[in-house]
Amino acid sequence: MSSETITATETETEEAGRRFARMLGPEDVVYLEGELGAGKTCFARGMARGLGAPAAEVASPTFAILNEYAGPQGEIVLRHLDLYRLEDSVRELEVLGLPESVRGAPVVVEWPSPTLRGLLPPTREIELSTVSPERRRIRVRP
Repeated sequence: MSSETITATETETEEAGRRFARMLGPEDVVYLEGELGAGKTCFARGMARGLGAPAAEVASPTFAILNEYAGPQGEIVLRHLDLYRLEDSVRELEVLGLPESVRGAPVVVEWPSPTLRGLLPPTREIELSTVSPERRRIRVRP
């Protein structure tokens, strides 16, 4: 079953991510799709916060490709991939160690590639889109 939410502020988008994170298990893979500026990183920040990581530490891993966020006990609570700068090749994804390197905690992926679907298929997909300069539409698909 799909769901849709409209948010009017960055805080509301982050809060939607926080609420969504409560439904995740350690093997879930979430694809975040949407144009630049649609709120993907903001939603991921909310997810990290919802899983116990300090929201202030969450930034887009565009240059790092993979960020890991720890909870209060130091355990990894969320892995955050951003594949924007990668070509869609099996070789590049294998260099990252996917899917073996992302087990044991939920994974959120910005800019998922078609090749990634074969290596790390999503359990949920979220599409974020801009409705107006302030408003975002968040569609969650199983």
